[in-house]
Amino acid sequence: MKFNIAKQAFLEALQQMQHVVSNRATLPILSNVLIEAIDGKLNMVTTDLDVGVRGSVEAEILKEGATTLPVRRLVSIIRELPAEDVEVSVDSKNYASIKSGPSFFKIIGIGKEEFPPLPKFDEAREYRLQQGTLKDALKKTSYAISTDETRYVLNGIFASFKEGKVTLVATDGRRLAMVENEVEFPSSHECDVIIPTKAVQELGRLLSDDGELVLRLTDSQVAFEVNGTLLVSKLIEGNYPNYKQVIPSNTTERIQIGREAFFETVRRVSLLASDKSNSVKLVFGENSIEITANAQDVGESQETMDVQYSGKQFAIAFNPEFLMAPLKALTTENVYLDLIDEMSPGVIRIDGSFLYVIMPMRVS
Repeated sequence: MKFNIAKQAFLEALQQMQHVVSNRATLPILSNVLIEAIDGKLNMVTTDLDVGVRGSVEAEILKEGATTLPVRRLVSIIRELPAEDVEVSVDSKNYASIKSGPSFFKIIGIGKEEFPPLPKFDEAREYRLQQGTLKDALKKTSYAISTDETRYVLNGIFASFKEGKVTLVATDGRRLAMVENEVEFPSSHECDVIIPTKAVQELGRLLSDDGELVLRLTDSQVAFEVNGTLLVSKLIEGNYPNYKQVIPSNTTERIQIGREAFFETVRRVSLLASDKSNSVKLVFGENSIEITANAQDVGESQETMDVQYSGKQFAIAFNPEFLMAPLKALTTENVYLDLIDEMSPGVIRIDGSFLYVIMPMRVS
């Protein structure tokens, strides 16, 4: 196999591939990228057996063929090459010679025969979504995915395709983020799946603000075709908890707050939240919210925000990181804080399809 390629194009294509590769690969071949030189381009694949990516990049193919090479090592070499053009040739023993200007590298590959194939999606259900819509929905929900591996069904995003809508939900048991969007699909395609965190992260890297993507689902796998790249992943098996149960339906107080000002205020006040309780307290009074935090042996912080509020006076405490996460992910000018009392979950909403449920902390 032999090809010439522009350094930057090769580097960008490889960087898109390398994220999938695990630092603790169980088999040497799983640290490698499969490179196939054919028809004026390089087709490349990486996988960790759970998630896989396939992409391609244009190249001048001097001799067709295929091999697998250690992808992280290859990226570090290509990044440092001194010239704009790269020549790669691979011999029958899978030794790859890389030339660029005065530089020469030789790295040892593994034959393509050992590389595990990506799953097929011939009988899959197919959906078409707008990339920008999905990108926005993932941004508004993915931060709430649980990292607790003992509750593995929460280690991903729940996607429900029902009644002409796709609903995305993420929760770690202490907060929950949800977005709903309309999408056309036949009723025979209605289903619920859990897409694992790693696939969500990879998808986030691939999505653009414009254009369409094709999503395919089987009972155990999902595939995303995005901008000429294919991302495949196993789905998480198991039953997602009934998220609708935790969404309060009878909130009594609604406060409209400027999103950015609220975020900045909570961020400043939380500088003195104690490591032990890690909470900020919101005290609601006539047309104001007083936001406070204190840490024993350190001190306290306090800031007041003007809002339109004429309800009952009460206080509620939240984890500041959990309170700031949706404010950071949203772009709207205002948010609505819907509350019942100091012991019930709070809900952050916007004018549009998004809600965020946050559990309160004990107020001392």
